[in-house]
Amino acid sequence: MNNFHNILFVTLGTDHKAEGLKQAISVARNNNAKLKILILVPEMPDAMPDYRKQLDDLILTHTRNLVETASAALHGPHTPLNITYDIEGGSTAAIRIIQHAIKGKHDLVIKDADVRDGNAGFKALDMSLLRKCPCPVWLCRPIPDSRENMSIAVAIDPESPNASAHALSIRMLKLGRAMADTCNGTLNIISCWDLPYEAALRDSAFLSRPENEIEHHIRARAAEHREALQGLLDEAGQTDRQVVHHLRGIPEDVIPSLIRNHGIDVLIMGTVARGGIAGFIMGNTAENIVQNLTCSLLALKPDNFVSPVKTG
Repeated sequence: MNNFHNILFVTLGTDHKAEGLKQAISVARNNNAKLKILILVPEMPDAMPDYRKQLDDLILTHTRNLVETASAALHGPHTPLNITYDIEGGSTAAIRIIQHAIKGKHDLVIKDADVRDGNAGFKALDMSLLRKCPCPVWLCRPIPDSRENMSIAVAIDPESPNASAHALSIRMLKLGRAMADTCNGTLNIISCWDLPYEAALRDSAFLSRPENEIEHHIRARAAEHREALQGLLDEAGQTDRQVVHHLRGIPEDVIPSLIRNHGIDVLIMGTVARGGIAGFIMGNTAENIVQNLTCSLLALKPDNFVSPVKTG
C-alpha cells in the first residue's frame, strides 16, 4: 500500500489492550513503514525520583510483551518491523502527542479509541487529536474480522467549495482504495445530499408548493449531486470494486446508521472544512457524526492545515 512511512502509535503505560497495537503493526507491515511506540505515563512525584528508571523499565518490558502478543495474533507473514520506543511523563497528553508527531515528521498517528459510555463517539483526548493533529489520526476500536475481511468506507462531499477540500476528497478516495485492496477488496463510498428548505416548501404557509413541483426539485437535486459525485470518482480513478451509498438525509443522522447497518470496520473522513462532508468542521456537523460512530476512524486534514500546537 505504501501510503504511510513513519507511524506513531500512542499508548498509556498501564494499557493492557492490544487491539490498536495490532492495527498499528498491521498497517506498518502493509506499508513497509517505520513504527515508533510512544508510551505516555503520569509524571513521577518529586518525592519519588529514584523510582522513575525502575518504573520505566517495567513499563517498557510490558509494552514489548504486548507487541509480541499483538504480532503473534496477526495472520499472514510476520515481516520484521523497524520498531522504536519512547517513554514520556507529564500532563497535557494531546499536546505531547502532537508535538511528537510534528518533531518526528510522522505521517500517521494511531491509538486505541477512548470511547464514551455506550461505545459510541470519543472522549476529550481523541477529540483534541482530531482537531489539532496535522497528520492523519487513526482511532482504533476492536475489529472482529481478520484484515482480509475488514470493511472500509470513505465519506466524501463532491461539492467541496475550494481546491484544498477537493484535493482532500481525492486523497481520501485513493487512500480508501489502497486500504480496501489489502482488506476485503470492496470500498464503500458514502456521500449525502438533501433538498434545502424542503420542509418549508411542503409546510410553510408562505412557501408551500405543489407536491409534483417539490418532487421535481428533489429529483433534480439528486441528479445534480450524483453527477458531481461521479465526476469526483472518475477524477480519483474509482472504477470498480466499490459500493456507492448516495444517501438522502442529514450526514450526522444517516452516516452512523449506515456504518452500523453495513458492518463498516474503518471509516475514512476529513476533519477540517468540507473535505469529507458538507459543513464538516470540528465542533459542528463533524462532532455530531464522530460522537455517534461505533467503528474505527481514520481522519485526514487538508495539506495546508497548520496545527495550533507549537513544538518550541
